Amino acid sequence: MKKVFVVGIVGVPACYGGFETLVENLVERSASSVTYTVFCSEHDYDVQLSEYKGAKLLYLPFKANGMQSILYDTYALIKSLFYRPDVVLILGVSGCVFLPIFKLFSRSKVIVNIDGLEWRRAKWGRFARAFLKLSEKLAVAFSDTVISDNQAIYDHVLSCYKRHSEVIAYGGDHAMVRAVSGFHDSYALALCRIEPENNVELILKAFADLDIPLKFIGNWHNSEFGRRLKIEYSNVANIELIEPVYDPEELFAYRDQCRFYVHGHSAGGTNPSLVEMMFFAKPIFAFNCNFNRYSTDGKAMYFDSPDSLKTIILSWEKAGDAAAEEIGRAMNDIAVQRYTWAKVTQAYQKLYQ
Repeated sequence: MKKVFVVGIVGVPACYGGFETLVENLVERSASSVTYTVFCSEHDYDVQLSEYKGAKLLYLPFKANGMQSILYDTYALIKSLFYRPDVVLILGVSGCVFLPIFKLFSRSKVIVNIDGLEWRRAKWGRFARAFLKLSEKLAVAFSDTVISDNQAIYDHVLSCYKRHSEVIAYGGDHAMVRAVSGFHDSYALALCRIEPENNVELILKAFADLDIPLKFIGNWHNSEFGRRLKIEYSNVANIELIEPVYDPEELFAYRDQCRFYVHGHSAGGTNPSLVEMMFFAKPIFAFNCNFNRYSTDGKAMYFDSPDSLKTIILSWEKAGDAAAEEIGRAMNDIAVQRYTWAKVTQAYQKLYQ
């Protein structure tokens, strides 16, 4: 029986993002030879369960995100020393500055998923970027196994640190809460956290000059950036800015009924919302970067400016329904081959051995 401790997420049941959904599925699909213990932030759970789907839950008195994530992850690693698990699975690099010390006192196998290149995100200042870059370096140097969630991340690790990593993406089939309808409305859909590197403003500028309806779901009130865009574009007739949607059925309906999907992420690796959408067999317009090209096998449509997004949408419309169906089938084929949770969990469990 392999005892696996999970460090670096808000916790389970999943209530935040991609890593939390990953752990939810690892726990739910765990083999009989694996037991999980998951560190959770007590700030995010009014009801603190001791177990969840067979996993033991341990609560820490820090927030799992922002600057406190360093303390949160470090404290989890210190506590792990006393439990002596077979494997410590670290998701993200915030606490990896402690790894050199941890490795002095622990015989646990350390597996680190370094996530996207967090230090590149525009929201961080100079000091935070330098710290995250150092954390990434230490994560690669002192882990037994490095996981990259995208081939572009693999290339970065190999180029910068001369180390091979395991490429394991995310599953997206959990988004398919029921069968798709096979019909669509006239609107385009976009969905993301409202941050500059997700090219939110670029997408809004493009659609402000189009007649095509856009439904854009995001946390518009969480930052000055989001609030400014909400004020600026709320009165544009064809643009509807929608607050975050967490209900799986409601989110399914938005995805199932959209005509096509616009994905603006430019940082990170394989983005969970992208692979979830690929299962719906809809045309996808993605920002032109290596991460998105690898995730979609170069078979989506790509833009890098408001003008290029408008141009490819209009040219695609002229191509007709056959072109839309071809792109949608390609997205679905890639998703089924690569992005199911059964394949992802099997790949993680293989690394525990």
